Amino acid sequence: MVEREKFDHIGERLRVIEGGRNYAFADMVELCLVPDVVIPLKFKVPDFDKYKGTTCPKNYLKMYCRKMGAYAKDEKLLMHFFLECLIGVAITWYTNLESSQVHSWKDLMVVFIRQYQYNSDMALDRMQLQNMCKREH
Repeated sequence: MVEREKFDHIGERLRVIEGGRNYAFADMVELCLVPDVVIPLKFKVPDFDKYKGTTCPKNYLKMYCRKMGAYAKDEKLLMHFFLECLIGVAITWYTNLESSQVHSWKDLMVVFIRQYQYNSDMALDRMQLQNMCKREH
């Protein structure tokens, strides 16, 4: 009987320490930026070059849209899988977005460009200049 009371006491202390069953991540719907996305049965995520937050966001969006061109009419799918092409600070930025900030694919593009606009405004570095090709005129 004493052992059972000790076990119950330890269990109670663990529930207090852990906060019972009231976890911040208990409601999965609240965690999703696009909670009601419908993924087609045979959908395969294209291979993306990961965006690290260091290049022009407009050019990156063009690349993303071209790879996802077959699903251009499905805004929720575009928004949901945008996460798959991010890495590093860019993925942290995306996961910290609130669903109240983003209601459409256009909203997501606007906040993405606004977040990384400084990369477009920067002068080209030596490597970028070397990779450019000279035109006839």
